[in-house]
Amino acid sequence: MIVVTGAAGFIGSCLVSRLNKAGYTDIVVVDDFSKKEKVQNLEGKIILAKVGRKDFIKWLSDFGREVEFIFHIGARTDTTEFNKKIFDELNVNFSKDVWNASVEFNIPLVYASSAATYGLGDYGYIDDHSKVPRLRPLNPYGESKNDFDIWVLQQNVQPPFWAGLKFFNVYGPNEYHKGRMASVIFHAYGQISKTGTMKLFRSHNPDYPDGGQLRDFVYVKDVVDVCLFLLEKKPKSGIYNLGSGKARTFLDLAKNTFKSMSKEEQIEFIDTPQDIREKYQYYTEADMSKLRKAGYEREFHSLEDGVKDYVQNYLIGKNYY
Repeated sequence: MIVVTGAAGFIGSCLVSRLNKAGYTDIVVVDDFSKKEKVQNLEGKIILAKVGRKDFIKWLSDFGREVEFIFHIGARTDTTEFNKKIFDELNVNFSKDVWNASVEFNIPLVYASSAATYGLGDYGYIDDHSKVPRLRPLNPYGESKNDFDIWVLQQNVQPPFWAGLKFFNVYGPNEYHKGRMASVIFHAYGQISKTGTMKLFRSHNPDYPDGGQLRDFVYVKDVVDVCLFLLEKKPKSGIYNLGSGKARTFLDLAKNTFKSMSKEEQIEFIDTPQDIREKYQYYTEADMSKLRKAGYEREFHSLEDGVKDYVQNYLIGKNYY
């Protein structure tokens, strides 16, 4: 059995689909299934069983010896939530329980970390273990992910293989339920569909023009391809960046969304809200050399190709992956 936590969510449901496409059907999906808006993400997928998140650790104590691999993708990902207790419970303590069960039953484990751990990038965007304790995330979500990374690196007893994936700006199908936390491309499509225009944050940094703020946008299909690679190849254990490796501007993103929708460009600039202005990231780009050295050779989607596929094959028609 392969377990996927957060399986009804954005990345988790895409991972289940990718596993199915690769011939894996003995998948146990774990999530809070009371959230109806996520139900469609799993429709049509081949799974073995559903387990509620609150029941998962008990389930592992009963069936852990039958589990071949765990993808722990589930997490509280709301960067606007500032209740640290929520993150401690869901992103740190629950993850520790999953780790400890993986150790007990000798199960390989991949878990979701985040590029939010890098904060403003004071120490670069390099997945070097020695830098992890020094990172300064900008919000409780990023802190929770970094706290768990730090804890993992302190463990003397480990699963037979483990990898923490620092997801950068992931976009793609199956994020319809995410609301404010959905990708910028998702929101761009919605804005353009309704108003014909796209609003971007104005730059408040003289080093960057309006719309010139840079992010590492990575297509979810690339993310789940990497997950499949880790399942099948199990390279050296460690924390790995997972982005495209190429920073692109928000202006590039907007222009490609208009192009994919066959719409004339209408881009406006608005002030970055005061409450996030001081913590706004103007540049992120994943150093992908570690994953490449581990043997991952597939090319990542360019922003142009990823946006086109997402808009034309999924957003138009509200299709699922």
